[in-house]
Amino acid sequence: MNVSRELAVPAVSGAPRTFRQSLLAMLGLSTVVMMVAIDQTVVGTALPTIVAELDGFDLYAWVATAYLLTSVITVPIFGRLGDRLGRKPLVVTAIVLFTLASVLCGVAGSMTQLVVFRALQGIGGGMLVGTCFASIPDLFPDPVVRLRWQVLFSSAFGVANALGPSLGGFLSQHYGWRSAFLVNLPVGLASLLLVSRYLPRIVPPRGAALRPDWRGALLIAISLGASQMLVESLSDGASLWRIALLAAVAAGAVVLLLREEARAADPVLPLPLLRGRAIGTLLGLSALLGVAMFALLFYVPLLLQGGLGMSASAAGVSITPFVTFITVGTIANTRIVTRLKRPNVMLYAGFALLGAACAGLYATGDRHGAGFIVSMLAAGLGIGFVMPNLTVFAQQVAGKTHLGIATAMIQSARMVGGMLGTAIAGSVVRALYRADAAPLLDAASPGAREAWGAALLDPQSLLDPAQGAAIVAHAHAAGVAAGPLMLAARHALAASVEHAFIVIAGLMVVACVVVARLPLIELVARGEKGAGNGRAGQGG
Repeated sequence: MNVSRELAVPAVSGAPRTFRQSLLAMLGLSTVVMMVAIDQTVVGTALPTIVAELDGFDLYAWVATAYLLTSVITVPIFGRLGDRLGRKPLVVTAIVLFTLASVLCGVAGSMTQLVVFRALQGIGGGMLVGTCFASIPDLFPDPVVRLRWQVLFSSAFGVANALGPSLGGFLSQHYGWRSAFLVNLPVGLASLLLVSRYLPRIVPPRGAALRPDWRGALLIAISLGASQMLVESLSDGASLWRIALLAAVAAGAVVLLLREEARAADPVLPLPLLRGRAIGTLLGLSALLGVAMFALLFYVPLLLQGGLGMSASAAGVSITPFVTFITVGTIANTRIVTRLKRPNVMLYAGFALLGAACAGLYATGDRHGAGFIVSMLAAGLGIGFVMPNLTVFAQQVAGKTHLGIATAMIQSARMVGGMLGTAIAGSVVRALYRADAAPLLDAASPGAREAWGAALLDPQSLLDPAQGAAIVAHAHAAGVAAGPLMLAARHALAASVEHAFIVIAGLMVVACVVVARLPLIELVARGEKGAGNGRAGQGG
């Protein structure tokens, strides 16, 4: 069989696209995926160094969640815009915005500024996710052929993931954390060149004018933002009235959101699509995947750098097996899932591996030993077994009419899970660390505790060398052995991160239970069984 003919897809003019044209278009999209993946892994490794310099551990989780929050809003909106307007103009605009926001992050002068610029970067990232992933089924309507071509996406994702942690650690340690953001500039320029030149503009059929659901997007932002602040307030011992107010705001925004989406012409959350058992289950699974994925990306570096005192470069090398095996799992999944009569089995395998990996991180004591490495490999493999299947399954169930919004909703759900996952992990870490660190001050006099005790209760002291040195000096002056004190504080931080991972492991068990609710998803090649896009059956 002629490979070029098999992989050809309709161009704008209706003429078949050659293998070369398809390859160049996919290379352009792959560079975009590489840019987003590099940003996630580089920033995660650099974050402890950023916090040490800008002095803002309380905003540690917000550097991640500000990005995710704005991405959640923009992914579905631009997913719908792409369905109506075509995706190429939106991809080009998103690359420019993401690259400029990366430069702004690189020149931020405070943690507050960094959080704001990360939110702007998240808008560009959301546009990229909402349009890039939906461009692939535009190019390759056949789901089996699409999975084969997604190996390019997986390879780009893998190269970025393999380089990202080590690159982030190396840049942070030798050139400063700002270079971890500025590295997006050359990658963004390369992406812009390839996409603008080689990605075809596939114009969708003309339909009714699109009216973006901005009120729905605003209500999503309010509900998720209030939910995150509520989680943080519960761990910080906030006053009852603050907790009650945040809970009321989050609940009220959800009620208003449901009312708004029921009457909006082009809702961000199409309720009829959400009522389907398959789509609803896939969205829940995507959120649970996001919880584990982003908690691992942002809190394993904290464990290694803050808990063990590793350098940023060493921490980057230590988590490289995790992100590399995401790609290994994705490529292996592509080979396996199309041969299975029950593709849902891959979701069980992936979530089980993730749960075992998080439990392994909790149980293993030697962060340099085989147990830690095996846990990280299993986590990456598990994500690789789950992430591509959730997207393809949702596209199969939604059909061509809702393809863009279904793809966008899966990505958004993963980001919501990531946002809440980092908030939950951050809350567990802060609460348990402070509880474990407080008894370490018992040997000091009341005056000494008042002078420097609050600093020790802040994990910032384990990330900032200057702050740690100040605590050591105060401890010596108070007659307290500083070496054992700081070592005990690091053990307390490591234990708090480990407990956060055992919470995540429990959620992965929940995910395996949720998979049982998913109807059987069949991947059917075009021309087989008379089906073009596969179908969702009613099996388990």
